[in-house]
Amino acid sequence: MKNVLVTGASGGIGRAIALELARRGWSVALQYRRNQQAAEELEREILRLGGSGKAYQADLTDEAQVEDLFAAAERDLGFLEGLVNNAGSAWKGLFTDMTLADWRGVMDADLTSVFLCCRRALPSMIRQKRGSIVNVSSMWGQVGASCEAAYSAAKAGVIGLTKALAKEEGPSGVRVNCLAPGVIDTPMNGDLSQEDLDALREETPLERIGTPEETAKAAAFLLEQEFLTGQVLGLNGGLVI
Repeated sequence: MKNVLVTGASGGIGRAIALELARRGWSVALQYRRNQQAAEELEREILRLGGSGKAYQADLTDEAQVEDLFAAAERDLGFLEGLVNNAGSAWKGLFTDMTLADWRGVMDADLTSVFLCCRRALPSMIRQKRGSIVNVSSMWGQVGASCEAAYSAAKAGVIGLTKALAKEEGPSGVRVNCLAPGVIDTPMNGDLSQEDLDALREETPLERIGTPEETAKAAAFLLEQEFLTGQVLGLNGGLVI
């Protein structure tokens, strides 16, 4: 059985990714920051499905906690052949209203966390000559979003980091790919009004919002496809082409 760490597993997309990978036979380490109840419920659901999963609490912006997270997961599960960097947060508002603390908070949550997790995961993957990393960005990292400047910048950074690591680690047999979802039906988009959602549907060629389950299948494809690296998969219904 292969082992994978999914960050942000207590959220909508992370939960769906963890369940999809468990169904595919992966043993899943479930990272969460605050929502212990949701993470532990997910762990129990994976076990009910006959899979293997275990929840771990960690603040991914803290280097020491990232080290403790990986050490615990490796102790319990073994070599982590997969890593899905899904955790993150958003800040919405006018760029001119954003404080330096706001900016740093978004950068740490959405980009620094990916750096810390990749840096910790890679040495073992390189030694084993195999491994797969999926970094979750956003379509706003590709094209930018008004009133989400820091989020857009951080997610663009995730795309750049993905491509650089794919080139650097490819000779060691390690693949690094990126998933850039569009508007997905998750709690993170719960602040959007019905009018906003209807407008986004009208702008989307497929005329609907994506689901966490569709996102999970795309993440699993990137994780498992063995001749794919350095790619950005836009799962957005055609909103960004």
